Order: sequence, then C-alpha cells, then structure tokens
Amino acid sequence: MDLELNGKRAIVTGSTAGIGVGIAHSLAREGVRVAINGRSERRGRAVVEEILAAGGDAVLALGDVADDDGAKAAATAALDGLGGVDIVVNNAGGFAGNSAVSSVFNIPPADWLRTFDMNAGAAVRMIQHFGPQMRDRGWGRLIQIASGNAMMPSGETPDYAASKAAMLNVSLGTAKALANTGVTVNTISPGIIYTRSVKAWFRQIGEREGWGDDEAKSEAWVLKNYSPQMVSRIGRPADTGDAVTYLCSPRADFINGIHWRVDGGATPTIT
Repeated sequence: MDLELNGKRAIVTGSTAGIGVGIAHSLAREGVRVAINGRSERRGRAVVEEILAAGGDAVLALGDVADDDGAKAAATAALDGLGGVDIVVNNAGGFAGNSAVSSVFNIPPADWLRTFDMNAGAAVRMIQHFGPQMRDRGWGRLIQIASGNAMMPSGETPDYAASKAAMLNVSLGTAKALANTGVTVNTISPGIIYTRSVKAWFRQIGEREGWGDDEAKSEAWVLKNYSPQMVSRIGRPADTGDAVTYLCSPRADFINGIHWRVDGGATPTIT
C-alpha cells in the first residue's frame, strides 16, 4: 500500500534512542524527511547517518523539548533543515528524580512538575510551535506517544502515569480545537517495547531468577508475571513506528481524536 507520504516532513521528538528511533526509521522508509530530535548530538547524528545510509533523508534538530528554550531550538532547527513541518510525533518523555522506585507518598512536588513538563508539557510546546502552521496550510498530523500506564497506573511511577494521562487529554482537546482544518490529532500508547532500558531490565530479571543473560526466559517471565498479553512476545520499536506511520498518512484522513493501544492486547478493554 502506498501511504502517500513521500516528501512529507516530520519531527520526531526523543528520536535519538528507543521507540523514537523506530518511529523515525518507519517514517523515513515511506519517503518522509525526518528531523531527529534529542539532547545527545552523538546519538542524534548516528540515527541521521543510519537513515541516510538506508536511502532516506534526515536532519538533526537538537533541543530538550522539556523546556521552552530547548523546544524552540528544536523547532527552529527542524524548520531550517526541512523547510517546514507537516508531521509532529511527540515521543519524548520520562520521569524526574528516582520516580522508578518511588510512590505517591514520597515523590517531591518539584519532581511531579518536572515529570509533567517532560511528557505533557513537551507535547504542548511542540503543538503550539507547529499546530497553527498546519492549520493555516490545511493539512498536518500531530501524534502523541502516551503509555499503558496512562490508563492502568500501578503503585509505582505515579507522576509518570499521571503525566501520560494528561497527554491523552491534551491530544483529544487539540483534535477538537483543530476540527475540520485538515489537521488530525491522535494518540498511541505502546506496551512493553524492547529498548535499551528493557534489555537492561531483562538482564536484572535473569540475574535475580538464575538464568543470566537468557533473554527468552526473561521475556517469558515478564509475559507471565508482569504483563499478561494476547500476543506472545513483547513489542519492538517498529511496531510503534508502523502504527504511527499509518496515522500520519493521508490514508488515515478519517481517523481523528483516537487513542490507539499498540500493546499486544495488554489492556483488554473495549473503551
């Protein structure tokens, strides 16, 4: 299927590692010119070179989108490098402090605010930079990458889960604000995706359970004990990337304001 994306221009925030790299590669394979964003010039240039070597087109747009100056720098670099932006994928995110091992009772309020800025705040900044331009041109795509935690929070990382839930709200509200303009706004929530951090997690599980670096056993343990799914593997960055790419295409003009769970069936609900 021709997704009719050849020549479109996109910025993917947080695309120097992990899911963002998969999204950037999926878009580039369809002929999209991609601005690679992140804080590390070394990693960013490596992704740009990978895309160029594969026959795609990419530029570097450095900047920490979790703050105003960094977001402005990234947006300016993308516009300068691409000559315009038709697609924004708000993938950058994370959490502040030691949230990964904290609870609602001991995360400082400052860390809650910083985590919100890294996720929902980062998305808002890029929407404000590019949304009006897309509206004026009569076409555009704004995609937010949320998380299963937005719908099913655990007792850990509550600040992260709340900020991702806020992204769902921001995304749908923006879709309504841009209704009937040719700009669509959608959200994707990935499940567990095999990235560098998941690889390290698998290693920790193997060490604890006694099978060392056997990733297959660690993956099976996760699927049984941590994230029961209806697909018998965890995700890969390309799973998210391909879903994003479809939503970005003109073929998806009739899809707007949705929340798409790309998680192997880990969130079994009809809503």
